[in-house]
Amino acid sequence: MNFYRNIFIVCLLLISFGSQSQNNNQPTFKIIPLGVKGGSDESNLSSYMIAPENSDNYICLDAGTLNYGIQQAVKNGLLNGNASSILKTNVKAYLISHPHLDHVSGLIINSPDDSSKNIYALPFCIDVLKSNYFTWKNWANFANEGDKPTLNKYHYVSLDTGREIAIENTEMFVQSFLLSHSNPSKSTAFLIRYKDAYLLYLGDTGADEIEKSNNLYLLWQSVAPLIKAKKLKAIFIETSFPNEQPAKQLFGHLTPSLLIKEINALSALTGTEAMKGFPVIITHMKPSSNNVEEKIKKQLEELNSLNIKFVFPEQAKFLKF
Repeated sequence: MNFYRNIFIVCLLLISFGSQSQNNNQPTFKIIPLGVKGGSDESNLSSYMIAPENSDNYICLDAGTLNYGIQQAVKNGLLNGNASSILKTNVKAYLISHPHLDHVSGLIINSPDDSSKNIYALPFCIDVLKSNYFTWKNWANFANEGDKPTLNKYHYVSLDTGREIAIENTEMFVQSFLLSHSNPSKSTAFLIRYKDAYLLYLGDTGADEIEKSNNLYLLWQSVAPLIKAKKLKAIFIETSFPNEQPAKQLFGHLTPSLLIKEINALSALTGTEAMKGFPVIITHMKPSSNNVEEKIKKQLEELNSLNIKFVFPEQAKFLKF
């Protein structure tokens, strides 16, 4: 009897372990790219809707394209309803990395038809939104600060670098980090958390060696323990130009070789084994008639000695991690 009892216990343990492994492999986040390009095509500019897998309370990381991207997501069966109602109901907040137009134009243009929600950003970004966009000279002030009268539809939430706060009306939290984007321009990285799982999204950024900065290295120091613990599910980071782009014409952006140098700096903190198969989502490629995107993809793969899993997002096609 003891023999059969032991066999029964072993079977239960194996079933339990298998179930736990399966659960660990289940995606935590779902991402709908509303726009993935770095300029030119106003219908496909940087913007990503993100929510926990079991929720429809989304945030928008940047907001270059909104309405058209949501329309395409509805067309592809990723969302149900019409673009206007989804924007009002399902998008709970905006997290804006920096105030360049290819990251905020959708927010501005759609503001008259949007619902009340928060805009999370570092102070430098909020200052530009207040002074240059949501003013009565340029548009209308749909926010709660700045030019009078304020329409109070949007509420600015000023982030402090390194401090995590809850994102209202969602199940997620955010921590922000400063990035360099061609001095004196700045940008932001957002570390999004749901329970004990994370996503890291970087707005536009130059490499530390070009920007004469240590902002990326400080970011890598912060997230390396999460990668080693398998809590960070993916990194969104730009690669705007191919390697042929002269350094003086990068304007605070990355090339494949510069990105790989930064990934190597991160790998030195995590160990190379932790980076094998790790998802790195390539954002903000600059569209061009010279097959630039294919060139960037090829150059990344040729330099991929760490066996990173490079992911190239497409508008209105689900990503899950």
